Amino acid sequence: MIQIEGMAITRGDAQHGFRVALPSLTLEKGEIGALTGLSGCGKSTLLEMIGLILRPDELTHFQLNDDVIITQAVLSNEQTQLASLRAEKLGFMLQSGGLLPFLTVMQNIQLPRKMLGLTPHSTWLDHAIDHLQLRPLLNRLPRQLSIGERQRVAFIRAIAHEPALLLADEPTAALDPHNAQALYTLIVEMVKQLNISALVVSHDWSLVERFEFSHYHAQLQGGGSVFIKQ
Repeated sequence: MIQIEGMAITRGDAQHGFRVALPSLTLEKGEIGALTGLSGCGKSTLLEMIGLILRPDELTHFQLNDDVIITQAVLSNEQTQLASLRAEKLGFMLQSGGLLPFLTVMQNIQLPRKMLGLTPHSTWLDHAIDHLQLRPLLNRLPRQLSIGERQRVAFIRAIAHEPALLLADEPTAALDPHNAQALYTLIVEMVKQLNISALVVSHDWSLVERFEFSHYHAQLQGGGSVFIKQ
């Protein structure tokens, strides 16, 4: 699970800056949350703070799993510890896919496990590959895949090392409505099967509502955005 209280950052100078705030967020294992709002409201900025890439100016509480409280590490910007947490506890799925073009599909998928010294294969990873119908594509390079296929590979790579939290930044941005719905269906199924949490940035409110994600929407308040659970 993930629990965050009192997270905020101000971009720009104090007088004319834009403040992005998250008063409270809780996601249980098997649960998916969505960050929504107009372009420029700070969705990606908030995802970077949650992803331990960007240090917030304010933070009251940050907990990953039942026994991992990282509030002080985040506020103190303890890079060694944060880098380890990013590698072990978080999985990132970029809207571009972010696959390395010189590696095959299988090599891309196995990369997070290799970097952590894990075995290349696991039973559930093989299940995920078959579930997403990627087995025939494992020896291909990313350029030989369709956009939808690349997004499915990117999703598997993001969860290959069994992270506690999947973070996906506009994972359906490059997909048509049919493939966008198919990808969300697969994400929902795999998050529940693997018993992890997930947080997605989405511009498609109808998909968020259709899949009944926990919904945190940006409300403009006094020169900034506050993400409030709907």
